[in-house]
Amino acid sequence: MNDAVSARRLSPETLTGSPTDNPHQRRALYHCAVNGFSYHPPAVPMRQFLRERDRAFDPATPTGAIVLDISDVLETDYLATTPTLLCRYLKIRAGEQLRKTYVASCEIFYVMTGSGDSRNGDDTVHWVTGDVFCFPGGSETVHTAGSGDALLFCVTNEPLLSFERLQAPAPGTSIVETTHWPAVEIDRHLTEVWKRPLTPDTTGYSVQFATPALVPNTSTTPTINCAINTLGPGLDQRPHRHNGAAITLAIEGEGVFSMIDGERVEWSTGAAQITPATTLHSHHSRGTKRMRSFVIQDEGLHFYTRTVGFSFD
Repeated sequence: MNDAVSARRLSPETLTGSPTDNPHQRRALYHCAVNGFSYHPPAVPMRQFLRERDRAFDPATPTGAIVLDISDVLETDYLATTPTLLCRYLKIRAGEQLRKTYVASCEIFYVMTGSGDSRNGDDTVHWVTGDVFCFPGGSETVHTAGSGDALLFCVTNEPLLSFERLQAPAPGTSIVETTHWPAVEIDRHLTEVWKRPLTPDTTGYSVQFATPALVPNTSTTPTINCAINTLGPGLDQRPHRHNGAAITLAIEGEGVFSMIDGERVEWSTGAAQITPATTLHSHHSRGTKRMRSFVIQDEGLHFYTRTVGFSFD
C-alpha cells in the first residue's frame, strides 16, 4: 500500500499506537471512537465512462485494453471500477491477437461487436456479437479477432483479490468453469421472458447467466451475477435498491435514462455506468427501440453473506 493511501486510511485522529521497541507491538493500532462504525471510506460515485467508450469505438484505436478505473476516487492502490469489480473494453483489430492474464478468480466477457475466438488453457470459445462467456482467472487468455475488428467488454474480480493480496486459483482448481452463452440462445430465452405479464414484483425483463457448479445459486460466479436486461419503448422499471453495486453496459440506449437517487442520467449506447450500492434507482425507456443492457453486479457476494438488501423503496 502506498504512503498516501496509508495516510488517508490510518488517520492519527482516529487510530493511535504505543511507543515500543517490539516490532510486533509497534504495528498495533487502537481505535477508541465513540462510534465503532465511524470510519467512512470514499463513496462509490455514479460514473459514466464516456471517454473510454469513445476510445473503444474509435477505428484508429489499436488492439489493447481500455480500463474503466476510478481507483483515484476510491483511494485504492490497485485498479478498480467498483471496490470488487474491474471492467475493460478489449479492442482487437481484424486478424490480430490480444493476450491477457488477470489475478482474478474469473473472467467474464460480453461480445459487443465482431467475431473470433478466445483460448484459455485447453478451452476455446468461438464467439459472435451478443455472446457471453467466462473463463477461470489466473491463466493467459488469448483473444483472436476474425475478419473484422472486435470489441469485448471484460469483467473480473481483481479488486476483491487485491484487497487481501490473494492469488488467482491454480489451473483446474477454480469453481468457475469455461462457459458459453450464445446470443441465439439468449434471445430465445428473452422471447419467452417477454411473454410474462408485468406485475408489481417485476424487476425487469431479463435473462441471468448461471452455471451448474453454483446451483441453487443463480450467480454467474461465486461473487458476480450478470444478466441481459431489457425494457420496451415507453416502459419504466420500478424503482428499487440493493446492496450490490451495478455496472450497466448500454447495448441499446436510445432514449433511455436512469434515475439514481433523484438524479437523471441519460444513457449513451456503448457506454458503461456505475449505479452505487444501496441507491434508489430505476430505468426508463422513451426511445423507439427496446432498451437492452448487460448488467454486472457483485450481488453474488451479498447472496453468500445474506446481505442482498433488495427492496422497492
